[in-house]
Amino acid sequence: MHAVVVEAPDRLAVTQVPDPAPASGGVVIAVRACGICGTDLHLVAGDLGADRLPLIPGHEPYGEVVAVGAEVGGYAVGDLVAVDPSLHCGRCVPCRRGQGNMCLRWGAIGATRPGAWAQFTAVPEANLYRLPESFPLEAAPLAEPVACAVRGLHRLNPRPDEPAIVFGAGTMGLILAIMLDLRGVGPVTVVDVNPARRELAERLTGARACDPEEAAHLRAPWVIEATGSPRAFAQALDSVARAGHLLVFGVASPQATATVSPYRIYADELTIVGSMAILNSFPPAIDVIRRHAARLAPLITDGFGLDRIEDALALVRSGRTVKTVLTPEAGR
Repeated sequence: MHAVVVEAPDRLAVTQVPDPAPASGGVVIAVRACGICGTDLHLVAGDLGADRLPLIPGHEPYGEVVAVGAEVGGYAVGDLVAVDPSLHCGRCVPCRRGQGNMCLRWGAIGATRPGAWAQFTAVPEANLYRLPESFPLEAAPLAEPVACAVRGLHRLNPRPDEPAIVFGAGTMGLILAIMLDLRGVGPVTVVDVNPARRELAERLTGARACDPEEAAHLRAPWVIEATGSPRAFAQALDSVARAGHLLVFGVASPQATATVSPYRIYADELTIVGSMAILNSFPPAIDVIRRHAARLAPLITDGFGLDRIEDALALVRSGRTVKTVLTPEAGR
């Protein structure tokens, strides 16, 4: 099959590799589309560890089942499915507590095992979610990021009719802004340093968008940091109103630090929560997309075949796109 392989940090090859075979408890899907996200950029650069390379990235796929393992009972060839890439061991203490996203041996399709920047990918049955008939397939590549957003909003638990601020107008910031609006939270303000992204934010979400300087005096009871930038985190924390809540959603470098006032957390009764990946949030994400595809599908702004992976990555790095997807059969 045709696949994108990260051979070493910042070295990609579009090449032929053997077709995957299904495990006894898994399937092989023909990938119809797979998103590119910031985590993929870190993987390509080697920031997640060169020891996992060479590797086929891609953790946001949907596709069609084309082969089924002997022990699979719930899926058949021809089923359309979305894929939760998270791999939990099921045996460690967090897993046994029902906290699989805290798994001590956590892995992911496209991050620690071959992913979906390819024509085919192998997936455990437990990671599959069937897409119902008449599902809006134009929005199907958003299943994984929407599932992450569902988990984040479950952690934040914002109340309707109260204002919110989202720092970051990337894919996740815009999904979160739309989902806040769908829950009746608002008005929503999106903060970003990039003028092009601010314009996209206003056009695609209906929220007000401003730069960090304009947002310096804004305060809200519900604030989301969706950039992973320590500077944005500091401003997001400053923006939380008394008795307010901050969701740390963006993925910062493990070495990043920020200054926090313990006194202010005490005196203002602030609540700070994190949200890591996906936990029990794929079924509600599929339902959100089914019901609100008209709001979400426009976030998919660009698509490329595998042979144009370098062009796709350059566009993602430029910040001039929201969600860019790879379509393995495009142009082939």
